[in-house]
Amino acid sequence: MSSDYEISDDENEYYEYDEEDEEMMDVEDGQQTARSASEIEADGFGNDFKVVARDERKIYEVEYSALSQPEVERIMQSDVDHITSIFGVEQPVAAILLRHMNWNKEKLIEKYMDNASAVAVAAGVELPPPPKPSSSRQSATGPQRTSRRSPSAPKSPRGKRASPPADEPFVCPICFDDTQTEFLALLCDHKFCAACWKEYITSKVRSEAECMIACMAEGCNIAVPDPFVDKALGDDRETWARYQELLVRHFVSCNPHLKFCPYPSCTYTVSCPSAATKSSLTQIVPIVTCGASNTHVFCFGCPIDADHRPVVCAVARMWLKKCQDDSETANWIKSNTKECSKCQSTIEKNGGCNHMTCKKCKYEFCWVCMGPWTEHGTSWYSCNRYDEKASVDARDAQTRSRASLERYLHYYNRWANHEQSAKLSMELYAKTEKKMEEMQITSELTWIQVQFMKKAVDVVHKCRMTLKWTYAMAYYLAPGNQKELFEDNQRDLERAVEELSELIEAPIDPETIMALRQKVTDKTVYVQKRNEIMLEDTAKGYLEGRWTWNVPVEGFD
Repeated sequence: MSSDYEISDDENEYYEYDEEDEEMMDVEDGQQTARSASEIEADGFGNDFKVVARDERKIYEVEYSALSQPEVERIMQSDVDHITSIFGVEQPVAAILLRHMNWNKEKLIEKYMDNASAVAVAAGVELPPPPKPSSSRQSATGPQRTSRRSPSAPKSPRGKRASPPADEPFVCPICFDDTQTEFLALLCDHKFCAACWKEYITSKVRSEAECMIACMAEGCNIAVPDPFVDKALGDDRETWARYQELLVRHFVSCNPHLKFCPYPSCTYTVSCPSAATKSSLTQIVPIVTCGASNTHVFCFGCPIDADHRPVVCAVARMWLKKCQDDSETANWIKSNTKECSKCQSTIEKNGGCNHMTCKKCKYEFCWVCMGPWTEHGTSWYSCNRYDEKASVDARDAQTRSRASLERYLHYYNRWANHEQSAKLSMELYAKTEKKMEEMQITSELTWIQVQFMKKAVDVVHKCRMTLKWTYAMAYYLAPGNQKELFEDNQRDLERAVEELSELIEAPIDPETIMALRQKVTDKTVYVQKRNEIMLEDTAKGYLEGRWTWNVPVEGFD
């Protein structure tokens, strides 16, 4: 099967070729290269959707890299080695110091060089200095009375633990189990049995998701180093793995250019330095994919776990908040109810008569003009008082509220419609597979050659997600030429997507399968192009500052 386009390696341009050209490409030194039927079919499928292979990324894409947990751990170890070489401390101590400073090496070096002891005590890697005996009390309060005790009386400092006799076995102060024989203690010398240490660390890691663990003793700030955690957990490798994962999560959360994949059970991290600052989020939409799966698509700049291009993060958050909170309930109340002119209670009309009586204050008024009912004279069931200022103002406020609600519903209904259609497109996969099997039975096409239907469904789903967010963006765009051009691109993409959807759902006629295949293939390529035009033009608008909003947006002046 011949393809539509190919790329010239020398000139990097498109040129058309036919089957003879394809055969010539397979000839090397005058001999025909043999190829299997499966290879030919694979080439044919690939050529249906042939696009230009470009090394440079598109304007609406961001540069990022996916990191596995071992790769992040190597970065962490590099920082630990750096601090170890500068401070001359052991690696577990350097790791605790970095965690204390939220992995900010520059800040740690500055603070440590200024006062190493204070930083070490605050991080929990060094005991605090003993309190110095103060002589200021005597000077401030006058001479103190001396004790009358005999000099031979033993002194027992208040608050200090009395050491047990040498021949008495040590008992853990947590569980008081005198059968325990293995005890562990940190540099603070607070000794507890190994079982209590294991239970304590396991609880911190598994239940509280803590990776910065301190000594069990009350008021003790000494940090538990990693080798101690490993030793205390013993053969519990599952908790140790969870502890390592929490350390990675803490490191990632402290670095603005890193973000953990939000999908459940995924341990991959994405690095995107171009989206690390808030100011950059006004010019780019940092949609990334982690290395675990192509379906793990999320936004690096905001908590939205989906592709919300072409709208920037601040506008996307505003739109979702507007859709989720109760603000539109208030708009419905304004559009379908009125307030009593006397007590300001909200009233909904439940009958055809315009003579309204407030249930709260018994005030009687006209529903049409909102004026007192007593001034209507004999016009009991009709109102001609349309020129009074109070009535005009009340009607104008009601009209504006209704217009605002109708405008919101215009964009919301289309936003929700494309979201629902995208979900139905995913359900269409099962039907598409049956169609593909039917095509194989009723035609000479192979399984690879009928993959164009699945590709078309993928493109429709992707473009509907784009269209969904274009309505959120259009809702906040200020009126003008730029908005009109935006809506023109939106209209062209929407029309192309609907036409492709009709082709996908069209019934299969064995006599027209080849024609249908060509139509679906051509329309799929066209829809992809329209989607790129929409995303590229929007991205250029952010960089050029062309977009203006009808409400204040975070980051935009």
